Amino acid sequence: MAALTGVILAGGQGRRMGGEDKGLLLLNGVPLYQHVLQRLEPQVDIVMVSANRNIDRYQMKGYQVVKDSVADYLGPLGGMLSTLSVISGDWAVFCPCDTPDVPLNYVQQLWQQKGNAPAVWVRSQERDHPTLSLIHKDVVEALTDYLQRGERRLMSFLLEQGGHAVQFSDNELAFRNINTPEDLLK
Repeated sequence: MAALTGVILAGGQGRRMGGEDKGLLLLNGVPLYQHVLQRLEPQVDIVMVSANRNIDRYQMKGYQVVKDSVADYLGPLGGMLSTLSVISGDWAVFCPCDTPDVPLNYVQQLWQQKGNAPAVWVRSQERDHPTLSLIHKDVVEALTDYLQRGERRLMSFLLEQGGHAVQFSDNELAFRNINTPEDLLK
C-alpha cells in the first residue's frame, strides 16, 4: 500500500446535537474524534482532520486540520474535496468523527477489495456507509464539478465515479454513528 492519508470528517454543523461540534463531544470522557483517531491512526501513514470550527482544539494533537475550501457546509463531500486537494499521496481514507468503533482493519479491507475502482466504501450487513470510504485524488475535478452543479449526495457521486461497496461482516455496532445526545449514553 502506498502512502495513505486518513481523514477524520469533523466539519459538520451538528444539527442533531443542538449545534454542538460532534467531534468534541465526550464519549466515556474522551472527545469522539479521539476515539476515531485511536482506531484510524494505526491503519494509515498520515492523519488529517477535516473541520470548520474549533480548529485550535483539533490542532492540539498535532494533526493538520483542513477547512472546507467551499463555503456553505456541503456535507461530507466538502471535507472530502478539501482534503483530497491537499494530500501528498494518491489515496485518502475517510471516517466520520461520530463512528467511534470503526473496525481496526477497515482500511486494509477497503484497499484489498478496491480493484481498479477510484472509490470504495463500507457496506455493513444492514446498509451502505459511504462516509467510510477510500477515494483516489483523481476524482477532485469531477467532485468540484458535481458540487458546482448543486449536487450533495455522496453515494451518487461515488457510483458516478465507478466506485463500489465492500461488504463487511463485522457486528453492526462497529459502524454505529453518534447522532443524538441519547446516542452518547448508549
